[in-house]
Amino acid sequence: MQITDLSKEMAIPAFLRLGFRPFFSLASLFAIFAIGFWLLVFSGHLTIQLHGGGTFWHVHEMIFGFACAVIVGFLLTAVQTWTGQRAINHWPLLLLATLWLIGRLAMLLPTFLGEFGVAFFDLLFLPYAAYSLAKPIVKVKQQRNLFFIPILMVFWLLNLGMHLSLWFEQIDLRALYFTAVMLITLLMSIMIGRITPIFTANGTNTKAVTQIKWLENTANITLLTLTLCFFISVLVPLPNTLFMLLLFIAGTTQSIRLIRYKPWITLKTPLLWSLHAAIGFICFGLVALSTSYYYQQLYSNHIWHLLTIGGMGGLILAMMSRVSLGHTGYPLVPHKLMSLAFVCLIASPVLRAFGPLLFPQSLLTYIWLSGVVWVIAFTCFAYVYIPILSRTRADGRPG
Repeated sequence: MQITDLSKEMAIPAFLRLGFRPFFSLASLFAIFAIGFWLLVFSGHLTIQLHGGGTFWHVHEMIFGFACAVIVGFLLTAVQTWTGQRAINHWPLLLLATLWLIGRLAMLLPTFLGEFGVAFFDLLFLPYAAYSLAKPIVKVKQQRNLFFIPILMVFWLLNLGMHLSLWFEQIDLRALYFTAVMLITLLMSIMIGRITPIFTANGTNTKAVTQIKWLENTANITLLTLTLCFFISVLVPLPNTLFMLLLFIAGTTQSIRLIRYKPWITLKTPLLWSLHAAIGFICFGLVALSTSYYYQQLYSNHIWHLLTIGGMGGLILAMMSRVSLGHTGYPLVPHKLMSLAFVCLIASPVLRAFGPLLFPQSLLTYIWLSGVVWVIAFTCFAYVYIPILSRTRADGRPG
């Protein structure tokens, strides 16, 4: 991208030059706060009235607070590369980040705002994010990436649905949770297909794996179908057999893809093995969820954390670590602390999913252990990367 007025660009505070800078920083800090806060609430050490109750707040904030912040930060950075147009920055970016922060504060202060007030302020962020993403894409008529705009608005609709579920009992809240998580999984799958072969080839000096069209289509279309089925089940129950079959197909196709990426050749490169480990949790989580529909002893509320902590959290940490270095002009060599962070993001979903299943009498212990290593992981990221995200690029370029 050609910058026509370099002096004007360099006058913008570094923190507000591209979307990844504020949103990766805020998301990492929020990941620490949200899980630490939830542990205190869940264990009874902190008594506070949260919007929708403790479980509602926890699920809502990890999806629409944490994950959506990272998704928006990533998209508003990538769109500049896709289109060659200047992405949102400076005051408009500050406004967008402020809207996100207002939503998080509103969710914590329901007694001051009331249910309608909380919903109103929480629902401001995603429409403005979608508009900011749409401007450069529409300007250059880039059809390939247009679909990200309606996806952001679907997240907004799901967020609206969660708030409405507090007023209308016929809305299945768990189905809304599952729809949102599956939509994030679909986005992750699309991104994995685009970046993993190239990243793996570049990081290991090997030839990039050629995509198999039917495999890519099956992997993504199955996840799209699952997302639609979970959405339909918000109001109309669907048979468990359907979900069991679709989850198994999704997990199997994702696993075949991962094997083709040859994860074993990445073991000396933390930015790569962390990415492949997260993909592994997506594969394993989907198959385990499928199995939970057949074996009722596998409580799905535990198994879902393989997908959310291991897949979603792991991929977010791996991608934020790589993007933050690449877009600030630093070599793609992470700080040694990040290896600890990546290991923690492997341990956290294992502790959360299997600890309570194997030792149900120690449920609280394993939730605490899982939460603590999650907090350690994102504390490492915040310590290493927030200073990088707050200063100008190492190579002196804008962005």
